[in-house]
Amino acid sequence: MSWLVTGGAGYVGAHVVHALAATGAQVVVLDDLSTGDAGRLDGLPAVPVVAGSVRDRGLVRRVLREHAVQGVVHLAGRADDAESGADPLPTWTENVEGLVALLESCRAKGVGRFVLSGSTAVYGDPGPGPLTEDAPLRPLSPYGRTALAGEWLLRDCAAAYGLAAVTLRCADVGGAADPRLGDTRPSGLLPRVFAALDAGTAPVVAEAVRDLVHAADVADAHVAAVRALEAGAPGGVLNVGTGRGSSVSDVLRVVAEVTGGDTTPEPVDRRPEEPAHVVPDVGRAGRELGWRARRDLHDVVTSAWTAWRHSQPL
Repeated sequence: MSWLVTGGAGYVGAHVVHALAATGAQVVVLDDLSTGDAGRLDGLPAVPVVAGSVRDRGLVRRVLREHAVQGVVHLAGRADDAESGADPLPTWTENVEGLVALLESCRAKGVGRFVLSGSTAVYGDPGPGPLTEDAPLRPLSPYGRTALAGEWLLRDCAAAYGLAAVTLRCADVGGAADPRLGDTRPSGLLPRVFAALDAGTAPVVAEAVRDLVHAADVADAHVAAVRALEAGAPGGVLNVGTGRGSSVSDVLRVVAEVTGGDTTPEPVDRRPEEPAHVVPDVGRAGRELGWRARRDLHDVVTSAWTAWRHSQPL
């Protein structure tokens, strides 16, 4: 079965492509390369990379037709809370208009399986406690609201058109399965801390509790969702994370252990769009996909630091 991965040259997307390719799946990537890097897919000669936007309906339909695509894994879009708050229109355009266009193309070409890479940002700031998929959804940022709108859109299309669809609400992602696949996003906690260490300055951070899950585990969850849909599963909404919370202080402590650097922070207040505590319950993903995260916080930080050092000029 052939799968289209949108945003497949991005940080998380490239992990998903590598993981799918390792199973022998037929994969084609569509990425506008605005933030993605096709070099992340070097070594995968059997994976075509098409440069373009999911909003280009003609291009998408041609790719679906020429590669006999039967399923889509959708990771393309904008996922920066702060950026979306300062300038929401690009995030709404890419995340919602892009999904509308992609689903129209899938319907036109008879693509019947869809995995949406979503976010725990849809929960807003729920506070401590187990956060199941049935928890109230009160996103704080325009990005979180676009993630929720995308879920609603996909749910409606699944009901109306018989689309088998899975939404994966992913927790914060870190680490790298390979040094070439590291996270260089300026908004990410670990890249910001590593950049401060290189500059000899204190990391400027706000205290919060998050579930920091390894990119390789997130990729494995996407593969498990693909396999479930191929086996005839109807789909649904599933949390993806470790199920364990780590405070920013916990992360800084592990970074200090791994790097030997001074991670004493310069504390700042959280921005309005930043929740204080978000830790998802991941039991449903275990039951329905047979998936669980296998790597811990130390694995995330160690692999992220190795990838960071690999990405920096000598």
